[in-house]
Amino acid sequence: MENHFTNIKSLIEKTKDKIGKPVSSEVVEATIESLGIREKDTRDDFGFNSIKDLAELVFYELTTDKYYIGAKNEKEIEVEKSQTKVIQLKDYFRVKTQIFIQYYSLGIFHLLPVLIQIAAIIVFGYSLWTFVGFNEIQSTAVVLGVVIGLVSTGGFVQVIGKQASFYWNYEDYMMTNKTINYLHKIGMLSIFFVLTAIFLVNFFFHIYPYEILFVVFAYAFLVGMLLLMLAPLHTIKQRWVITFSIFTGTAVAIFFKETTPLLIFVTHWIGIAVSIIIAKVFLMVYFSRLTKNKKSISGNKIKVPVLLYHNYQYFFYGIFIYVFIFIDRILAWSSGIDKNLPFLVYFEKNYELGMDLAILVFLLLAGVLEYSIASFTRFIDIGQKITDHKTPEVFNNQLRKMYWQQVSLLFVTSALAFVFIYYIINASWGFEGQFNETLVQLSIKVCVIGGIGYVLLAWGMLNSLYLFTLGQAKKPLKAIIYACLLNIFLGFILSRFFAYEYSVVGMLFGAALFVALTLKANINYFKNLDYYYYAAY
Repeated sequence: MENHFTNIKSLIEKTKDKIGKPVSSEVVEATIESLGIREKDTRDDFGFNSIKDLAELVFYELTTDKYYIGAKNEKEIEVEKSQTKVIQLKDYFRVKTQIFIQYYSLGIFHLLPVLIQIAAIIVFGYSLWTFVGFNEIQSTAVVLGVVIGLVSTGGFVQVIGKQASFYWNYEDYMMTNKTINYLHKIGMLSIFFVLTAIFLVNFFFHIYPYEILFVVFAYAFLVGMLLLMLAPLHTIKQRWVITFSIFTGTAVAIFFKETTPLLIFVTHWIGIAVSIIIAKVFLMVYFSRLTKNKKSISGNKIKVPVLLYHNYQYFFYGIFIYVFIFIDRILAWSSGIDKNLPFLVYFEKNYELGMDLAILVFLLLAGVLEYSIASFTRFIDIGQKITDHKTPEVFNNQLRKMYWQQVSLLFVTSALAFVFIYYIINASWGFEGQFNETLVQLSIKVCVIGGIGYVLLAWGMLNSLYLFTLGQAKKPLKAIIYACLLNIFLGFILSRFFAYEYSVVGMLFGAALFVALTLKANINYFKNLDYYYYAAY
């Protein structure tokens, strides 16, 4: 009898750990069978004639005993520990401020690799893939290589962020690693495919000399691989490695440039290769330690059809974002309206200077984007916990209000960024003071128009991030495709019939269309946010 009592007590605990508070004795009966207990074992081990009788006792104990009131299974306990605690209304502003300080500063801090490149250019006239001493032909080769590398791998970077994050958040580190390695492999093959296609086109139409094409391909491959290697570091929250790898690669490149007779191209390639190796070695060592003696939760094989189905929209979005960013440059550099061009696409310094200054506005908005999406994901979870199910409109309105606050922050930050750009253009310590060169009016005009375009692009990307959060990828994808088409159409007309620098106007109106379409989607999104939230989970 004593043995029966001990076994029954143990069975009750196991059942509680497995299913928590049961809804019926039939559920308990199924649970007992899943524990490997057979009908013929119940009399000897528990003193009952059948599993059904035993299940009724266990059900009675779990539903009536005060000790088991509010019983939760192991999974429920785990989820409860990991979930964000509901905050009191009086603490709302404090928590919001904490999130802002944490994530806005994080976004700005992760601009450090960009700041390292800017500092290197100011001090040495040189960075990881730029050099102020390049002539226009050399600059053409380098910039085309960078553009091809970024566009070729932009989709894979987006998918790494989406799919690897899925496994990472479920702590399935084995599949996170497998997904990253698979996408690295496919991404590298895609670069080779793009370069092969370009080579074949050039072979038949003789667009560029092979010497230039070789330089283009080298930069395209290395920059593309660098982007692929750095992308997972965002997902696994090891972004410091990005700064370290870029700093080290830049330092190595500068060392070879200053101390050896190697070509500038070669010193760049060595520096980028060093950055790639650092990132890849870190990923290998990091995941080797993380997955040691652990098994995959989701299986051991990449299911390619499933991967494609769930991520193809994010893939194309990643490609078209980079395409959008470079359309105006390609149109401006291929215009030929003011002079005959030696090649189909030929670098134009004054236009590029204007766009380089303009993109600083976009980069300085990184903190806003980082904060906005962190705040949204935090408060959407809190909101659904504290909002009565009978008043979903309260939940929707709270998140809508927060969205417009973040848009306001975006514009305030943009205004401050433009003030900073103004001083770079006009102050004694600015562009002229650092490079002993005055910006021409064309560059300033391009900077102003391009800067406004980048503000709108950032707003559109903010809208897209909101939609992505709950799995609404189709509308941002369609929006960026339409924006690219308008960018091409308007930029082509203006750069061919008025002046080449007006291709930036195509970018401005394309960004405005991107905002309009994603804003419309977001407005509808907020009207039914409660539905999208529960549909996503």
